[in-house]
Amino acid sequence: MFSTVLVANRGEVAVRITRTLRRLGIRSVAVFSDLDTGSLHARSADVAVRLGPAAPAESYLNVGRIIDAATKTGADAIHPGYGFLSEAPELARACREAGVVFIGPSADAIELMGDKIRAKQTVAAAGVATVPGRAEPGLSDRDLIEAAGTIGFPVLVKPSAGGGGKGMRLVEGPDRIAEQIASARREAASAFGDDTLFIERYLARARHLEVQVLADSHGNVVHLGERECSLQRRHQKIIEEAPSPALDQTLREALGRQAVAVATASSYVNVGTVEFIVSAESPDEAYFMEMNSRLQVEHPVTEMVWGLDLVEQQLRVAAGEPLGFDQEDLHADGHSIEARVYAEDPAHGFLPTGGAILSLYEPPAEMARVDSGVTQGDVVGSVYDPMLAKVIAWAPTRLGALSRLDAALGQYQLLGVVTNVGFLRDLLRLDAVRAGELDTGLVERTAGDFFDASPTSADVAVGAILGLMTSSGSDGVWDLSGWRLGTPVTSSWSADCAGIEHTARIRRNGSAWEVRVDDAIHVIDVGARDAAYDVVIDGAASRYVAARDGRTVWVGREGRTFRFVEPELIRTGAQVHDGAGQITSPMPGVVTSVTISVGDVVDAGTTLVVVEAMKMEHALCAPMAGHVSAVFVSPSDQVVLGQVVAEIVGIEDVV
Repeated sequence: MFSTVLVANRGEVAVRITRTLRRLGIRSVAVFSDLDTGSLHARSADVAVRLGPAAPAESYLNVGRIIDAATKTGADAIHPGYGFLSEAPELARACREAGVVFIGPSADAIELMGDKIRAKQTVAAAGVATVPGRAEPGLSDRDLIEAAGTIGFPVLVKPSAGGGGKGMRLVEGPDRIAEQIASARREAASAFGDDTLFIERYLARARHLEVQVLADSHGNVVHLGERECSLQRRHQKIIEEAPSPALDQTLREALGRQAVAVATASSYVNVGTVEFIVSAESPDEAYFMEMNSRLQVEHPVTEMVWGLDLVEQQLRVAAGEPLGFDQEDLHADGHSIEARVYAEDPAHGFLPTGGAILSLYEPPAEMARVDSGVTQGDVVGSVYDPMLAKVIAWAPTRLGALSRLDAALGQYQLLGVVTNVGFLRDLLRLDAVRAGELDTGLVERTAGDFFDASPTSADVAVGAILGLMTSSGSDGVWDLSGWRLGTPVTSSWSADCAGIEHTARIRRNGSAWEVRVDDAIHVIDVGARDAAYDVVIDGAASRYVAARDGRTVWVGREGRTFRFVEPELIRTGAQVHDGAGQITSPMPGVVTSVTISVGDVVDAGTTLVVVEAMKMEHALCAPMAGHVSAVFVSPSDQVVLGQVVAEIVGIEDVV
């Protein structure tokens, strides 16, 4: 076994790998960029080495600097985690040349499976079914457009390199296919350094299943069952579970055999995942999509069901050890479900968010496993992936796991950054989700119908009290302004939450507080405990957390957070603009494309500026037909949330 392992990654996966290294008594080395100085993953390791500036190309994607860090710290192996260089054959080859073991498959296997086109051709030759389409090297834009006409719309345009939904475009018809292909190429080039695309039929109401495989260098290959990964947004997973509720034992074994055949055909060694797309109506119709030649984000659900530490297995296989078990020795137990906590705003199209983490509360270990990469005081920016943590629950039954995960998310409270936790809880409670009737389009079809980020009048009432308490700097409600000897005086508080102005009138009523919000009156008693607040609202007990950042008050309850912005900030905010023809950036990011100039005439819906955040492109479009009166940004410019990037003057307003 190895003595020192360098983890060439960041965030929650680096923390998770380090945890296994510590359990096995292996010295761990972390690497970090300037943006991650003092981060949780750097502090969790035995040794931490600075790589360079925040830009991934100068830090986490810089093979030379990673090899140099391994050499300087005496590491005899490198674990790449997932993302960044985990599927880069360059790192695997550089490790071999430096005499350092790469904890993953060979460079040739990574190269084969990283090229989605070659991978499809290889597995098809092994008798595994693939999605109908056109997958050849060097397809031009014209080739892709012609193939779409032959395949029939809708189609998926996909990058040959990479994954995670980056560079992927669903094209419904011929009208915008050229624009979508150009956008996909830009995003793929930015994310993976390769803009090669292919095209395949889009299977409506399909399920996304994947099978975990493990292979050693002695010819042994086993599978660890399947994971259901159909709950996605923008082609990126948000909830995964094992096993899938769609498969019976016969189908499960058949899918496992196909996954083993894929690993065998590619001479694969180490942990890998074979992904399939399956008809929601006919689960026996499974098509190979791709093989991920690395550890997966969702690997914990497999670990909890099969009782194996997959990082430990990776280490042992990389050290040359044979698997200590055959397929017949492996047995699944119970059900596990994982939810990904993202820095994103579900109420605004899942756009990336950011900010400083003012406080963080996680569920206890006996309730759920939490793989986290952040802690209180960290700043979440737009440079790296928006995933902050994963919450994973296990129970003997699927419904039990769903209920336990929901309860655990109810105790996860992160203040200072908008997250998707409240949305995740709503999603888990959907009838279709509880029934296991899943497909990859379910979230996009239904999110607008069930998710509501608005606070209740009771939330506003509590926010008013906690807002005044945190403003006063007091530890108790008795020091709030508005209390006079003999007679209580009413205090007024107002704030904007999610674009809606809320006003509350507060006065003391005996030992409690009486708060009027619109036509509702709530009687509230507040007590502090463990940096949180025990709140009794109209006789019902609740637990709230709160934190203040300037004139912004963050209030959390049962996994939901509300951002109350007091009027002073709204009146003085330098980046607030009201013009109907002004186009503003909906998130912090980098401008990658400006397609207009002053004086251009544009139609409503025309793409004007493209902003990239966390390696995902977002097109900013004209809200109306008109003339471009001003352009304020250029490619490579950094923009902040709400920054005006261009102005449009309506045609009727032009003299």
